[in-house]
Amino acid sequence: MKKIIVVYYSNKGSNRYLAAKISKSLSCEIEEIKPRLNIFILFLMNIHLGIRPLKHRIEDYDLVILCGPIWMGKLIPPLRRFIANYFNDINKLIFVTCCGSTDAKKDEKFGHGLVFREVANILKDKCLICQSFPVGLVLPDGKKEDADAFMKTHLNDENFKGEIQERFDIFLKTVHEICR
Repeated sequence: MKKIIVVYYSNKGSNRYLAAKISKSLSCEIEEIKPRLNIFILFLMNIHLGIRPLKHRIEDYDLVILCGPIWMGKLIPPLRRFIANYFNDINKLIFVTCCGSTDAKKDEKFGHGLVFREVANILKDKCLICQSFPVGLVLPDGKKEDADAFMKTHLNDENFKGEIQERFDIFLKTVHEICR
């Protein structure tokens, strides 16, 4: 198996949970991206003072799994800065997100599909795949479009089942195939 690291940024905890679950499932290293200044409103205004240096040497890994949120259809500053800072050190990358946009709305203004295309465009052949885990997958059918329910829902062991678990299992199988 190739040497893998999961690098993540999480504001509310769902992407931290997802990153830890990936790391545990693949028995690989994990490291958090830590912004120099972690102020949500500044991120929304695209003001960012960079990230702290990572403890792990990214160039030592065959594959980086970058995990983090998408806010309002944007590649957020901590993730963008990670890619910029470590671009030359990244061998191959998989981008993963727990996000609010659904698969049906992925190409709309705030959809994850826009960010996926941006990541692929920045990284070119270094980007292998992008994978979404919409938080709506853990909500009951009547709440999937409920913005309030979405904002209050965080991935955890109790709700990570059904459709989201199936998607996760397929994702792991894909990663294993890539790493052969």
